Amino acid sequence: MNIGAHVSIAGGIFNAPERAADLGCETMQIFTRSPQGGKAPEFTPEIIKEFAFHVARYVIRDTYIHTPYYINFASSNNRIRYGSVSVVRDELERGNLIGAKFVMTHLGTAKDLGEKEAREKTIEMLKKCLDGYKGETKLLLENSAGAGAIIGANLAELAEIIKGVNSSAIAGVCLDTQHSFASGYDWRDFDKTISRIDKELGIDKIKLFHANDSQTEFNSRRDRHAHIGEGQIDLPAFKNIVAFAEKNDIDMILETEHDKVKEDISLLKKLRG
Repeated sequence: MNIGAHVSIAGGIFNAPERAADLGCETMQIFTRSPQGGKAPEFTPEIIKEFAFHVARYVIRDTYIHTPYYINFASSNNRIRYGSVSVVRDELERGNLIGAKFVMTHLGTAKDLGEKEAREKTIEMLKKCLDGYKGETKLLLENSAGAGAIIGANLAELAEIIKGVNSSAIAGVCLDTQHSFASGYDWRDFDKTISRIDKELGIDKIKLFHANDSQTEFNSRRDRHAHIGEGQIDLPAFKNIVAFAEKNDIDMILETEHDKVKEDISLLKKLRG
């Protein structure tokens, strides 16, 4: 398993591998467009070639893409729903161009439609998104911290959505340690939590970890990342998480603040093996 972090593509996507290497990353996560909105920068053949050169030069083993923040498959607004379909499909196609392993996305909020209808609408929109897609880059659904009516705080819900879409283009789940802790999965009681996750989702559906400690207490329903060992999850739990990830060959991506993300990467590497 490899350890990395989210890095900037400022100045061009081909700059990301060097930034990742400078932090000690073995793998990396990027946005390919502004997470707030706007047109995606074009991937010309020259840009794709330069990106591949730098990925090889800096030995970045896999690239992961995070979709923009505004994705909402369960909006009551048709423009937002179908816009989300278009953007996520485009990110998969763009990922395929640059050889990304996975694109991960949040699903949106159920506040407009209610839980049951929102889940059904999300399944419908994901089916539209993946219709006819033949690329190598696969989609991951990311769990949420549970604030408001955000979809995916419960892993059984993500399992139901994956089953409902029934597409080989969805590889599984990106499991965020902070989001899951905030939504009721207590990593400090590791064996019990892993058993619960296996029952609700299936261990084989975990394809990537977002490794983040938690500023907020257990079951807080709030999305607040902390540096590894400086939050409520704490180091003993992360030792177990890293051992599990290593045993199951699941990469870990840090999304902590860049002031100390280099130290976070180094710490996770020390916990490994």
